[in-house]
Amino acid sequence: MTGIDEVVLNFSPGSMQLLNAILAIVMFSVALDIAPRDFHALVKAPKPLLVGMLSQFLVLPVLTYLLLLATAPRPSIALGLILVAACPGGNISNFITHRAGGNAALSVSMTAIATVAAIAITPLNIAFWGNLYAPTREILRATSIDPVQVAITVSFMLILPLVLGVTLNVRLPAAAARIRKPLQWLSMAIFLAFIVLALAANWGFFLAFVGAVAGLIIAHNALAFGGGYLTATLARLSPYDRRAVTIETGIQNSGLGLVLIFAFFSGLGGMAVVAAFWGIWHAVSGIALAYVMNRTEAAR
Repeated sequence: MTGIDEVVLNFSPGSMQLLNAILAIVMFSVALDIAPRDFHALVKAPKPLLVGMLSQFLVLPVLTYLLLLATAPRPSIALGLILVAACPGGNISNFITHRAGGNAALSVSMTAIATVAAIAITPLNIAFWGNLYAPTREILRATSIDPVQVAITVSFMLILPLVLGVTLNVRLPAAAARIRKPLQWLSMAIFLAFIVLALAANWGFFLAFVGAVAGLIIAHNALAFGGGYLTATLARLSPYDRRAVTIETGIQNSGLGLVLIFAFFSGLGGMAVVAAFWGIWHAVSGIALAYVMNRTEAAR
């Protein structure tokens, strides 16, 4: 049987454009919850935001690298984990933080600012950690990933919808309020349906190789949540802010990861299976964690 490092998944150019459009709509729906005052509050008290950025873009990649050293997975799987860790927080983190009884405004702001920062930090993190870990270095050399092209992709897919959503919220708040919730639910439903259809088109490969990545992804996701919680605890954030940082670190924008994998790595099997399974698992684990956190809060 073909090894996971050699498998290339089926994903047409039309599917790529559709995924880009779906993620843009998801980001636009998130941006409808953002107002300039959210950023003003964080300028006055920036510590939780800075801790969240540190946890997202430094602590998680370091933990990912240590996990790779400890487990030595196949190179394409390893690079998939590095790439997911290099992405900004996922959009569903805002919904999950709200359900957990955490600081939803902080979560939204972290998602927005991490998305903007991802223009520079995501390609740098992929290049740095991918080259630092020897087995993935060869893949990066073979693909010649261009950080500028990654930045352009992130900008058009995430930053433009973010700016448009915030602008609509400021200029036409009543219209933004009317479409906010329906659009958020609709965009997430479309995104999940797309993932299901993409998996169905590659179901044989997914079944063959998901067992090779499931344990690693569950461990990686647990490390992400644990790293976020520990970082926020060491920084002495309030429980309210700590929940937001914990969830933001453990919920990654795996949809962006899939776009980058198919755009720059030709749909390399190990990477794509990692990003797809991450997209499913982090939603399950995040909602379960939110339930536990909410129960804990209620018990107090």
